[in-house]
Amino acid sequence: MDMQNDKIVVGLDIGTTKICVIVGHKNDYGKLDVLGMGKAVSDGVVKGKVINIEKTILAIKKAVEEAEDNSGIDIKVVNVGIAGHHIRSSIQRGSITRDDRDEEITVEDVNRLTNDMHRMVIPAGNQIIHVMPQVYTVDYDDGIKDPVGMTGIRLEADFHVITADINSINNIQKCVKRAGLDIENMILEPLASSLAVLSDDEKEAGVCLVDIGGGTTDIAIFHENIIRHTGVIPFGGNIITSDIKEGCMVMQQQAELLKTKFGRAISTEASENEIVSIPGLRNRAPKEISIKNLAHIVEARMEEIIDLVHAEILASGYEGRLAGGIVITGGGSQMHSARQLVEYLTGMDARIGYPNEHLGRTKIEAVKSPMYATSVGLVLAGYRSIDERENRYLEAKLNNQNMFINHKQKGVKKEGDFFSKIINKTKSFLIDDFDEKDDY
Repeated sequence: MDMQNDKIVVGLDIGTTKICVIVGHKNDYGKLDVLGMGKAVSDGVVKGKVINIEKTILAIKKAVEEAEDNSGIDIKVVNVGIAGHHIRSSIQRGSITRDDRDEEITVEDVNRLTNDMHRMVIPAGNQIIHVMPQVYTVDYDDGIKDPVGMTGIRLEADFHVITADINSINNIQKCVKRAGLDIENMILEPLASSLAVLSDDEKEAGVCLVDIGGGTTDIAIFHENIIRHTGVIPFGGNIITSDIKEGCMVMQQQAELLKTKFGRAISTEASENEIVSIPGLRNRAPKEISIKNLAHIVEARMEEIIDLVHAEILASGYEGRLAGGIVITGGGSQMHSARQLVEYLTGMDARIGYPNEHLGRTKIEAVKSPMYATSVGLVLAGYRSIDERENRYLEAKLNNQNMFINHKQKGVKKEGDFFSKIINKTKSFLIDDFDEKDDY
């Protein structure tokens, strides 16, 4: 097993509904073995933003302790997800001039160009969290996916730059640090989810990932294996719960149970005669709720969310190029008939995204649910980059390191063999000489 696969990686998803910690380890087959999971109710986060530091710290500590008990691992470093309506993305162009036209473009040249983009001027109060190359141009020859190995002086690229509100970043960092943890990477949540639920074929053909969480709906569009567009819609499953609470005049917990157990995204699938009875308040009669009325409430809000998703796809300019259709994941994807409603409103193929493809052995069946796609993706992000080109560069680097180590080990072995032969020969001479002395 190589050094990359030998490490333990922890994902920390600070969501609006829940805070989840997953501890993972890559096995010999390249799959992710989940060693432990912990979760806690998230009271201090609204629409992806931390609004109560103390409550969030307590929830993180609770989730971490549970994950440590399950896995037997002492957690110190985590990969953290970030989301929220404050996330912004834009396409920016960068360039560098190389010294020698005849020298091949190296991975170092590509990294230098990418690192230069981190120094670009952005709006006050924001901070860059991701810089992802789209396509490269070498001496005005454009449309190049991977320039490594080519020759030229001027190297340019279009970059997908993602920024976040610096206060939101600081609040997440503060919560994690005060919970006794260090941050290895901070990753945009839809990008993490994409690692868990999308196949390489889908990303090559063109696909839109829609992660319907508790407070936000996150979008990531891929085409030709390159991230093309990201977006965050400030609505998620919690707003459906709020609508049910107000529309049916019930308590928050009752509204959540009604949504998850009896909610339907398409109202025509609900029967007129179906009624559910829920306990009334103190000394009051039970309340009867029509499943048909409940479905109308859910459908109206789901339609609004899907329409906003469709608007993001149109704004990206990739609507007609997504042969892989739409993949919906997150807790909201488990709503009855959600997939069918997405297909009906967008006219595109859709499927539910389960984080099963990359999972190996686990005793925790819950981790296979779309609700934990982001958490699993954050662990996978500890092993591989969102950009496949980065993975190839890292793989080549690790192979070179392994070759160098093996070469050194072989050299040591040969040297050891040489000296051991001399010592053995010397021993044999001494023994023979000693035997001869005994004969006298």
